[in-house]
Amino acid sequence: MSEQDEMKAPQPRLCPRCGTRISPDSIRCQVCGTDLRSDDPTRGLGGLGEVTLSLPLAIGLLALFALLSAGLTFAAVRFVGVGQSVTETPTPSSTPTQTATLQPTATNTPLPTPTPQPPIEHTVQANETCAALAAFYEVSVQAIVGLNNLTPECLLSVGQTLLIPRPTPTPTPLPTATLSPAEATEAACEKLPYTVQANDTLSGIAKYYNVEIRGIMDYNGMVNETIFEGQQLIIPLCRRVPTPGPTPTPTPPPPYPAPNLLLPQDGAAFTLAHDTVTLQWASVGPLRENEYYQVNVLDVTEGSGTKRIVEYVKDTKFIVPVSLRPSEELPHVIRWWVIPMRQIGTKAGGEPIYESAGSSSAKRDFTWSGAAGGPTPTP
Repeated sequence: MSEQDEMKAPQPRLCPRCGTRISPDSIRCQVCGTDLRSDDPTRGLGGLGEVTLSLPLAIGLLALFALLSAGLTFAAVRFVGVGQSVTETPTPSSTPTQTATLQPTATNTPLPTPTPQPPIEHTVQANETCAALAAFYEVSVQAIVGLNNLTPECLLSVGQTLLIPRPTPTPTPLPTATLSPAEATEAACEKLPYTVQANDTLSGIAKYYNVEIRGIMDYNGMVNETIFEGQQLIIPLCRRVPTPGPTPTPTPPPPYPAPNLLLPQDGAAFTLAHDTVTLQWASVGPLRENEYYQVNVLDVTEGSGTKRIVEYVKDTKFIVPVSLRPSEELPHVIRWWVIPMRQIGTKAGGEPIYESAGSSSAKRDFTWSGAAGGPTPTP
């Protein structure tokens, strides 16, 4: 475009109110809205008087407004800082790391935990015991005693209210390849249920099944031997008392030889001057604790055999008591002999039982009279 063309082109105007440069053909100022079609500068303000601000003043007002805004912002920050301490957490810089690939792991499923239930209230009836209640409710006697603060004997009275704990469910153990020795013994134990009948006793039941009384008490949680009719018992047949085998019979010792009689000599005579007569014989050997000499003394003259003495001694001599001496003047024939004997038992009344342990000696005779006279026997 030439210089002449530029001079002929319309020149831009200035807004009479705000001084904004506008195009020549504009009819309204785009900044302050002044209507440029009339010479009255107040038409754009709806009849208000014109307010004219110079450019420096407008810049000053803007600066003042900026300072006021900054002051209010600073005061607001200080006020918030007094009421609440704001701690700025430094943002850690993230270092890129290599993500490891997770391997799937097997998770064991936990067993369900049983919810404990409240105890059962039970009123004691006649003839009931702690052992019977424990067997009926499938709990231990110790659990009943502990829950009710009872004595170890667990004595009950009719009408007494007891709290019976509910049996704790035992979780099923995981299968194992082999059982422990205790579990194997328990599993192998044969058990037999038994209902107590009238007039039954625990000792009678144990004797009938040949089972230890303590074994029955242990398997039924009993603290004493008291049972009642209708009670359910478990008889552990694995606790049977071993049947005793035949008792070995000791080999009896060989029989002893016949004792050799020493004094008095055969045919010796005794008179009223002799209060006693001493019998002597030779030993057959050391006697055992249950072995004796059986001394037999018999008044042959009496004939009826009422005057006879049988004694068992350990010594090799025996003194004939004066009670055997006759009261008549005529002499009586007294016969005596010795036999080794062995005690093998005792009768119901306490009288010992003997058997022969050897051969009998020869029999000897001597005379004894109740009147003085006759030769004195050689001792």
